[in-house]
Amino acid sequence: MAFSIRPCRRSPTHCSVTYHAGPFQGEGTVWNLSLNGWKLSGDVPLRVGQTCSLTVNLPNQESIVVAAAIVRWVRGQEYGLETLVVEKQMHGQLEHVFKRLVRESFESIP
Repeated sequence: MAFSIRPCRRSPTHCSVTYHAGPFQGEGTVWNLSLNGWKLSGDVPLRVGQTCSLTVNLPNQESIVVAAAIVRWVRGQEYGLETLVVEKQMHGQLEHVFKRLVRESFESIP
């Protein structure tokens, strides 16, 4: 795999996620996020190029629904997803959460 610089910053997090891939429902964890991507691990295998939907349960008890994401890479039971379709309201909520996580990560640096 060729090295490439990510176009968007990622922020570490630890959120539960439910995802649907075809007729299967998986449960897992989102480990980091950006405004257009996610790293998750889960119990239902995904393949590169496969699409799925996500419901991410945020630390503040809110949820973000991603109508469609595509699997860009697979490493065992870890998956890199690119967001394809998210409602405008959900995208605004995601932007708010992302900015908060970035701010918190900077505040935690000694």
